[in-house]
Amino acid sequence: MHPFRRAVEAGDVSALESLFAEDAVFTSPVVFKPYAGKAITAAIVRGAARVFGDIHYVREIVSADGRDHALVFKATVNGLQVHGCDFLHLDEDGLIDDLTVMVRPLSAAKALAEAMGAQFDQIHREVAAAQATVPEPQ
Repeated sequence: MHPFRRAVEAGDVSALESLFAEDAVFTSPVVFKPYAGKAITAAIVRGAARVFGDIHYVREIVSADGRDHALVFKATVNGLQVHGCDFLHLDEDGLIDDLTVMVRPLSAAKALAEAMGAQFDQIHREVAAAQATVPEPQ
């Protein structure tokens, strides 16, 4: 079981950030442009944890080299059942450098877009706080 899955299922959002590479990219199921960087990726995943109810993974598929994972999940968003998949790619250090999420059906994707849209003020505050704590290069 991948540590990402373990952390999500346990509701341990604090463990998630350490799993992402600095250059991680998050591709949303409802927004065209990907989000680049560890801080925004981690903040979006924390926002999703606040939005998804009773998320649980039903299948985990791993590539032969162990660097690609497909984590199929079920959850609820505003009372609608969501079926989805988290696609993870790991860099040479075993950190997640690419996270793509896909969801269905369309009604649930729309509910997810609305619920996540309501999270973005908090997400932006979390990113700003994370960037404020990073020391300047000497």
